[in-house]
Amino acid sequence: MASWHHRLGAMLAVAAATLAGTADGGATPVRVGSKSFTESYLIAEIVARIAEQVGEAPVERRFGLGGTGMVYGAVASGEIDLYPEYTGTISRAILHDSSVTTVPALRARIRPRGLIISDPLGFANTYALAVRRDTAARLGLRRISDLDRHPGLTAAFDPGFVDRDDGWPGLQHHYGLRLAAVRGMEHALTYPALISGRVDVIDVFSTDGQLARTDLVVLSDDQRFFPDYAAVLLARESLAARLPRTWAALQQRLGGRIDNATMARLNAEVELDRRTFAQAAAAFLGERGAADAGPARRRLGRDLATLTVEHLVLVAASLAVAIAVGLPLGLLAARHRFLGQLELMGIGVLQTVPALALLAFMIPLFGIGRVPALVALCLYALLPIVRNTYAGVSSLDRQLLDMAAVLGLNGRQRLAWIELPLAAMTIMAGIKTAAVLTVGTATLAAFIGGGGYGTLIVTGLALNDVPTILAGAIPAALMALAIHVAFEALDRLVVPRPLRGSPGRAR
Repeated sequence: MASWHHRLGAMLAVAAATLAGTADGGATPVRVGSKSFTESYLIAEIVARIAEQVGEAPVERRFGLGGTGMVYGAVASGEIDLYPEYTGTISRAILHDSSVTTVPALRARIRPRGLIISDPLGFANTYALAVRRDTAARLGLRRISDLDRHPGLTAAFDPGFVDRDDGWPGLQHHYGLRLAAVRGMEHALTYPALISGRVDVIDVFSTDGQLARTDLVVLSDDQRFFPDYAAVLLARESLAARLPRTWAALQQRLGGRIDNATMARLNAEVELDRRTFAQAAAAFLGERGAADAGPARRRLGRDLATLTVEHLVLVAASLAVAIAVGLPLGLLAARHRFLGQLELMGIGVLQTVPALALLAFMIPLFGIGRVPALVALCLYALLPIVRNTYAGVSSLDRQLLDMAAVLGLNGRQRLAWIELPLAAMTIMAGIKTAAVLTVGTATLAAFIGGGGYGTLIVTGLALNDVPTILAGAIPAALMALAIHVAFEALDRLVVPRPLRGSPGRAR
């Protein structure tokens, strides 16, 4: 047992080392993060380019890290150095104190956490509600308070807006609103849902690029519920001390330099004109010859190979550790039935935790990147391996085990020569299921900077760009098929010849 623990520890160490590579082996890089929507990507890319121009340290991009909870957790834990944020969000969602509104007051409250706030960038991306113009004309909707007269309307809101106190919960209470149905939906998808008539109301940002080119009516916040959302950079205090020239350049070149109209134009260039984040950022900074560089919409011929390797490593490493942990757990459950049921119930409960929630739980423990993704994927892969190992071993004919005792086989010999070979088909079915499921689940690793095909899917969702989404989803599906075929071939090596074929003959 001790040697097994040593082997397991070695496997975990090797897997973690494999997945914990850094962007640069020399100087500590500037790690720029972003949330998973267009504007955050854009500002983060502009910040990264300015830092690269200063040249004080290499730059590492960790974009598309999900919502406020994930990206703030990353900067608070030191996994990233800075990211674009908004004063209202810092006040309501981070400090949980709506009375703190000015930048000096926010700085005073956030500094004890080891964080600093830049000067405002010049624009304020305030929340608002929007409806189609024909709906507004038909129902007389001009203000948010007008919605109270029409409780039969439906809405689609960004998941963050649905949950935050400065979003739908607080707005509903402040205005006393009632709507027939409210669903959470990725922000980029709410516009098509509204335009097609599937919903009546959506949340928008005042700098959304689509607002200027879509026939929508933005309802006025007549009771002044929404706070000011001035854009700033939220950074670790150590960044300014470690890289003073970089921080000074960011303050000088971005402070007060991006107004609402400019930000809306940049968003529209990406969302509607299909420019890449890198192209829009390079144009804003007046760069020449760099429009095609950067990580946003990658040139697929070059980058799919890299993403494939990243995804395959995530799947292979997490599956290997899950097998190393799951097989002994399954055998333990088969040996001790009562303890086994408790074990299976505990592992089953893990499957009920939403994947993104589990990834968020991992950030305080392991930070962001591939290591927390590996841990989460291992946990999700355990159930089919443990359950099938338990089922395969516990369902063996007792007469065979009695014969093993008569032959004088010890426990290890009985396990290696009789139990595992006879249960091999069932165990392999569980491993095969875990492998295929892990390919799909691994796409979520991109939300915490884990890489893989999910990088394209997250970017595509932020832009409502179906080709980019498919560029990540189709290779993931093909990888799942390839792994299924590979395990079918592996069955011939693992499962004894007499047990292959139909279940009826195997018995």
